[in-house]
Amino acid sequence: MQVRVGTVGGRVAVAAVVAMLLGGCAGTADDDGKPSAGKSADAKGAATGDTGAATGDTGAATGDAGKKATTAARGATLGPAGSACELPVSFDTAKDWKPKAVDAEKELAQLSKGEDADLAGELAAAMLRQGPVTAACEIDAKPSGTIGFLRVWKGKPGDADAGGVLRAFVAAEEGAGKAEYHSFKTGGGVPAVEVEYVSTNKALAETKKESAFAVGTPDGPVVLHLGGMDTQEHEEMLPAFELAKRTLKLS
Repeated sequence: MQVRVGTVGGRVAVAAVVAMLLGGCAGTADDDGKPSAGKSADAKGAATGDTGAATGDTGAATGDAGKKATTAARGATLGPAGSACELPVSFDTAKDWKPKAVDAEKELAQLSKGEDADLAGELAAAMLRQGPVTAACEIDAKPSGTIGFLRVWKGKPGDADAGGVLRAFVAAEEGAGKAEYHSFKTGGGVPAVEVEYVSTNKALAETKKESAFAVGTPDGPVVLHLGGMDTQEHEEMLPAFELAKRTLKLS
């Protein structure tokens, strides 16, 4: 998702405030998978064995068309009541990744008030909504040494067609293309649809890989999306994505 911000008057300041309020949702390191200037060399160089490499929890991602993939060492479990993000599904996060719940409706309500409320609301909506789903949780990879996020998006009850929701999610992302979809079952036996695609930032003339999968639940569809600074970061974070696929079940 790319957001165009005016440069007249206080609009730049408003954009900065929106980014601060939304935290990782508008983080300068990832911005929903869109490259941002000044990638931290220190963060990149701090990558350790916990990033992109299995440390004792390896195996094939269940049902992934027979393609074996390495899974990351386990950290926290998200989804159940009392966890960092309460969701219609539960899954394990990679070791050292830091989860944070996102209350999209609350953020949108707060940012729709005050000076330049229209612009702030537009920016927030672009960051908190994508197609038929809204942001519910983000898991930050930076503490493990990789720049990117695994984000969880939720839809409204009744929109249970995982494939249709996932296609709408990708279609809503500006610059997305070359999408390849396939069905599988998560480790918890939940039918799912996965997509691998590329996103192009036309302003920077940069293209990178992205991944997402969607499942249907009685409380509405859930999409897990793996972003990253660039293709290399994305590939280094794939073990965390595979861990989520392998451990996801209905809450």
